[in-house]
Amino acid sequence: MPETAQHNILIVDDDSSQRDLLATFLGRQGFGTLQVASAPEALQAVAKQCPHMVVSDVRMQGMSGLDLLRELRQEHADLPVLLVTAFADVKDAVGAMRDGALDYLEKPIDFQVLLDCVRGTLGLDSTSAVSDVELPPLPNGIVVASAAMRHVLQEAALVAPAESRVLVTGESGTGKEVLANLIHAWSRRSEGPMVKINCAAIPENLLESELFGHEKGAFTGAHRQRIGKFEQANNGTLFLDEIGEMSPSLQAKLLRVIQDGIVERVGAIEPVYVDVRVVAATNRDLETEVAEGRFREDLYYRLSVIEIHLPPLRERPEDVLPLAELFASRYGGDRPQFSSAVLALLPVYAWPGNVRELQNAMERATLMARGGAILPDHLPRRINQAIAENGPTPVAESAEEGRMERMERALILQTLREHDYNRTETARALGISRRTLTYKLRALREAGYPVDPA
Repeated sequence: MPETAQHNILIVDDDSSQRDLLATFLGRQGFGTLQVASAPEALQAVAKQCPHMVVSDVRMQGMSGLDLLRELRQEHADLPVLLVTAFADVKDAVGAMRDGALDYLEKPIDFQVLLDCVRGTLGLDSTSAVSDVELPPLPNGIVVASAAMRHVLQEAALVAPAESRVLVTGESGTGKEVLANLIHAWSRRSEGPMVKINCAAIPENLLESELFGHEKGAFTGAHRQRIGKFEQANNGTLFLDEIGEMSPSLQAKLLRVIQDGIVERVGAIEPVYVDVRVVAATNRDLETEVAEGRFREDLYYRLSVIEIHLPPLRERPEDVLPLAELFASRYGGDRPQFSSAVLALLPVYAWPGNVRELQNAMERATLMARGGAILPDHLPRRINQAIAENGPTPVAESAEEGRMERMERALILQTLREHDYNRTETARALGISRRTLTYKLRALREAGYPVDPA
């Protein structure tokens, strides 16, 4: 029996997808879990079940997580309570530490931080890593050569079985839709529909009808009833690409559907209830969009129960050549031949268009090579020009990048210590978003650097 099996953790959250996510993750780590949807239910569960630890959201309808903490301190002073808080609640959470909270985690949750906190609190060996997760079988066409991409897929494998909403972030062309497909394929909804819509590709006056549908005669040109994407995705997954482009008015309507599962077709009288898992994607920094008033804060936290970031191709050069070979085989057939010059060029080009640009480059190269070996002249001209104009030799470039990485690492670690490991204050001091800091700290932790308080 694993050492964690004797420890039960009570999860308190009025958002069922958040509860499901935490229970799924902690259960896969070997812990027993109990779930309740409110603070009053939590008080009853503590009295009857005697859990070893409580993980509670701060914002809940009625009695908040902070109120729950104060109640528990009166009757169960030694029970560890870990708070989960949105960015806007951090000050309240810090104040709650004075009321006896064990600690607080900021949303979106970093699984490794959660695991370290739980195991440390319960006196267990804290060396277990989320990266130990075994990947399900990968479909053809998925390349995992870099540690960065393996980590991304491990996160996807963790969250896929839960019903949690997922926000996929990353630059254009990094493969956000591919990742959404994997999350659906690895989920319990895999037999249901996978419906996709690009929010940036449809005019605002048509997007509402595309999402929610309309009745015949609802507006000029509505000659028949139309079923929207939410209804089409019932019992399956809806992928909302480029969610950051959605207008504020549609954001409000989307929030209601996500909260209540109720769709109102344009021009309809009766609502329609749907059961849909939402996976959203954006190339924008939604925390910045929220701070500047362009994206609803409540919708952001509803969408980003878990956030997965796809790194750009320039940050995972190990993936370039395997991807190039995959695409060249797709367009040229058989096993492609690359000249030694091309093999040297491809990994050191910055690929501003990411995987999509590499795919297009390989399509052109195989056409130009006409079945022969792919040479530098067969690549798009901009690649050769960029290397000639901007790039030192790969060795010199690697050395310079190493020096810059060391400087950045030292600055992050120093700033983190100066702010007592508070991520929000550290990100503010560094002039970056908390999300960006989270990704950088994750990489530092995996490399063995101390990014958590001792």
